[in-house]
Amino acid sequence: MQETISKSQFKPKALQYFRELQESGKDIVITDHGKPVIKISPYSEESHLVLEELRHSVKRYDSPTEPVALDDWEILK
Repeated sequence: MQETISKSQFKPKALQYFRELQESGKDIVITDHGKPVIKISPYSEESHLVLEELRHSVKRYDSPTEPVALDDWEILK
């Protein structure tokens, strides 16, 4: 579960929130006038490994603006 904090609460206690995030491993969402604007997550080496595995996995993408897999949608048949 992530913690939600207004940016006015976050600013004076930023270091305290960073320490809590580091200990708990939970995300912090910073809001501005009640709307989420920033999500702070603990750093993880694993996320870089996942991206590295995906690198060069797309062989060819001819039409990036065209819809994908229209024939796979039952409702369109």
